Amino acid sequence: MNRLPQLKKMLIMLLLIAPALLALASPTVARADAVTDWNLIASNSIVVTAGQPPPVSVLHFAMVHGAVYDAVNAIDRGHQPYLVQPPSNPTDSKEAAAATAAFRVLVGLFPTQVGTLQPIYDAYIAALPDNPPGSKAAGIAIGEATASAMLTARVNDGRVGPTPTPYPTPAPPGIWRPTPPNFLNDPAAWVGNVLPFIIQSAEMFRTDGPNALTSVEYAEDFNEVKELGSLTSLTRTADQTDAAIFWQDHAMALWNGIFRTLATNQSLNIVDSARLFAMENLAAADAQIGCWNDKYYYWFWRPITAIREADTDGNPDTQADPTWLPLFDPATPVCNPLFPLFTPPFPDHPSGHACATSAFVHTLQNFFGTDRIGFSAFSNKSCTTRSFDRFSHALKEVIDARVWAGIHFRTADTQGAVLGNKVAHYLKKHAFQPVRRYR
Repeated sequence: MNRLPQLKKMLIMLLLIAPALLALASPTVARADAVTDWNLIASNSIVVTAGQPPPVSVLHFAMVHGAVYDAVNAIDRGHQPYLVQPPSNPTDSKEAAAATAAFRVLVGLFPTQVGTLQPIYDAYIAALPDNPPGSKAAGIAIGEATASAMLTARVNDGRVGPTPTPYPTPAPPGIWRPTPPNFLNDPAAWVGNVLPFIIQSAEMFRTDGPNALTSVEYAEDFNEVKELGSLTSLTRTADQTDAAIFWQDHAMALWNGIFRTLATNQSLNIVDSARLFAMENLAAADAQIGCWNDKYYYWFWRPITAIREADTDGNPDTQADPTWLPLFDPATPVCNPLFPLFTPPFPDHPSGHACATSAFVHTLQNFFGTDRIGFSAFSNKSCTTRSFDRFSHALKEVIDARVWAGIHFRTADTQGAVLGNKVAHYLKKHAFQPVRRYR
């Protein structure tokens, strides 16, 4: 029996949860609330146990936290509900409501994990106070109701649905095709056809598209990534190399870890935590849906293909290198050799990471009302910690990092960031609005 997949999962699990467990155990770090606790549990369930890639996992982070938000908000009643607002009393347990909503959505999504999740949930609920008597049972009922509403609302929403029609072969210059060394196809091409959570349609924020192959702008992007993103680049610095590898960690797990840190460091209460996690993950989910829809609208080729086949692009300012390799090649050392680097197996434009990170960052700015909050994060891909003085500094680095990695043209990153920003702006205007409390 081949035990390598199981060993991989165990290693990822330890890398993901160990820092958070140490933080919760430390006497110098304040434990947050049921929202952050169950975000960590959800991250383990979605990313580690289920092994879902970023554009798929964020859909399920959004489902969990949309239900958690509705559960907590049903008791607080300070903002518009996302889907439903069950009846409640102000003394009902928000912690029980949040834990139950998260648990029920997770077992609804992953019924095979019930044997693992049930004892975690039972122990969590048992440890909560029941003050006043009956408040815990009431919170559980509210969480059950919001989880049911979420699972019902997302039935037949396009997840694991039809995939885009393959581009006719042979593909002309500029069109994506599977890339070396593994020549894989996108395992989640259907994401672009999923029903969005907030925005009106997946096509709502269509990007301007990649540069024409014969344009000056395309040649500039081409030559930048050819030089800075090469496996053997002499101009990319060691810090740029570290940043590129750092951000190749699982984006949704990495950012949700950042949200847990921010929730604790900014002393958010459970109501604000519930709203923060819902806003962030719903914005990123819609950004990924729009991004993947855009990818298969344009079908633009990756740098490794473009550089190797530059003699076909009709641009006199690009020169072919048939042996060119990006930094993201299995030859690049990583701290976990079980998970080598390679070019992602889907079209270049726009950048999925930039779409999601921009949605995350602009939603953070909208939530906190400032860009000037510092944070640090640890990456399981580079095994390094990077720190930022502003939210926007992380987005800028992600845009650069995808070029330094040799996997994206800069235009794919900058236009992906525009798409994510538009989603965040739409969410700010149309969802999670404050209301007057009436009882």
